[in-house]
Parts: sequence; structure tokens; C-alpha cells
Amino acid sequence: MRLLITGVTGLLGLNLAWEAHRHGHEVLGVAGRRSLPAAPFAVQQADLSRPGALAAVWAWARPDAVVHTAALAHLDACEHQPALARQLNAALPGEIAALAAADGIPLVHISTDAVFDGARGGYTEDDAPRPLSTYARTKLAGEQAVLAAYPQAAVLRVNFFGWSLSGTRSLAEWFLHNLQARRPMNGFTDVFFCPLLANHLARLILEVLTARLAGVFHATGSACLSKYAFGVALARRFGYPPALIRPASVAQAGLAARRAPRLTLRNDKLANALGHPLPSWREGLAAFFAQYQQGYPARLRAWAAEATNQATK
Repeated sequence: MRLLITGVTGLLGLNLAWEAHRHGHEVLGVAGRRSLPAAPFAVQQADLSRPGALAAVWAWARPDAVVHTAALAHLDACEHQPALARQLNAALPGEIAALAAADGIPLVHISTDAVFDGARGGYTEDDAPRPLSTYARTKLAGEQAVLAAYPQAAVLRVNFFGWSLSGTRSLAEWFLHNLQARRPMNGFTDVFFCPLLANHLARLILEVLTARLAGVFHATGSACLSKYAFGVALARRFGYPPALIRPASVAQAGLAARRAPRLTLRNDKLANALGHPLPSWREGLAAFFAQYQQGYPARLRAWAAEATNQATK
């Protein structure tokens, strides 16, 4: 399968590219500012917000399937740049869906658990979204644009952690770097989520493509916890003092974008469609630690090493 992955240098795109490559698929990645000159698959740099860029990428890739992970995902950046957020998170997904529909190929569009307001938790796909931030509103608009253009597409609402190129893209990396520096940090006791390891999510995405699933699915972990509890569990797994993580409230954090407090989503629909339960954060954290021991983060970052070395000469 010739698999086109947008946002291939992002946290999910990078790990999805690795999982797809090692499962024998021909990966064609689209990157923005960063490049991956040493990656074991083809990468095209393109600003997909520019007129004509998407058409050029499509002609280059000639994909058999597409996973659209690219987005403006920084919540506070979306508040400060709402027009860019609308272009990347709402308009672009619809354009990609129209191309996939014209070719009749499977498409997975990556959305977010943040489309809900988190007032009660336990959300199913039948619950009405109520986004609180510009990021969440534009991501919901992206879902709607995708399904309007291509009802046979799959939209996955996700929350994930894992290893990134910068080492700073996921909550797990943030906790770990502060723990390694013995820096005290806050963990929110009043924000709950159901995260998956990015690699586990990547394998689910490949299953969704193979099964040609259509519609909205919650691709979240099978267990939920607070962000504080996640940080404490990570500290214990890596052998650092959990006391470095201080319990705190998101209300006192001074963040520009509103955060939904209880983003606990049910994943029964996807589990039933795939015929097996989805992994939990516990399995993900164990694998995250094993990847650390095996040098997986350095292997990913080596894909960008050539560009880094040239930039420093």
C-alpha cells in the first residue's frame, strides 16, 4: 500500500510512518518546515496551506490510502492565530477528503477528544460535541468538512503520547525531561484523559484503513486518569521521585485556551469494529519505557540528523 501521511514530522505522523514502514507499506510523508533526509521512506516538504501545494503533493504521491495528521495543534497558538487554525484544521481536511473521494481510496482523518467540553465525561460518538477553544472548534469543523466531502472516510478522535523529533511534543516527554532535571512541576488533578501510546494508535490506524471503516470513532485508551496521576505513574516507571510532581488545578494555570476538564471517551464502537479491545495507558507507558531503553527516540531523531548537521556547518 502506498500510504500518504501528512504531518509526518509530527508526533503521531512520525510514529505512524515507522509502524507503517516496518509493516511493509510504502510510506510517502509530507513535512512542513522540518525535513527527514535520513528517513527510510520518501518525504516531500510542502506548505499545504498554500494554493496548489496539495494538488502537487497528490500528483507526486499517487496514494492508495491517506492519513491526515497535520494540524495546528498548539491550543494557545490557535487562540492567537484563528485564521491559520481555520485554514489548517477546518478547510484543508475537506480538500484532502475531496481528493480521496475522487480517487475512491481510504482516508483516516485525525481529530481530537477536545471537541467535547468535558463537563461529564464518558462520551460516545453519539454525544453532541461542545468545543471550548479555537483549536477544538476548528477541529470539529474539520471533521464535518471531511465527512461532507467523503462520507466513507474515517474520523478518529484521539489523545496520545510518545516520542517526538524535538523531544518536547508530548506530555510524557515533558514530565520525563523535568524529572531528569530534578525540576519540580505541576500536574493537573482536575484534567482527565484516556491517552494511547502513539505507536499503539498508529497500529489501530492501519487496521482502520485495512477494514475501510467509515464515520466517527473514538480511538482513545481503554483506561482514563488525571494528568497528575499520569505523571506520577511515569515517574515511578522511570525511577524518579513522584514528589517532584505537585498536584495543581488547571484553573490556576493561566492558559490562553480553555481546557476541558473530563475528556474521558468510550471506545466501544472502534473496539467492536476491529474485534478486539484497545490498549490502555498502562500498556502504553510500559512500551514507552521499553522504547527508551532500546534507543527508539534516538533512532527517530537520526532521521533528521543530516539536516541538523548541515545547518550547524
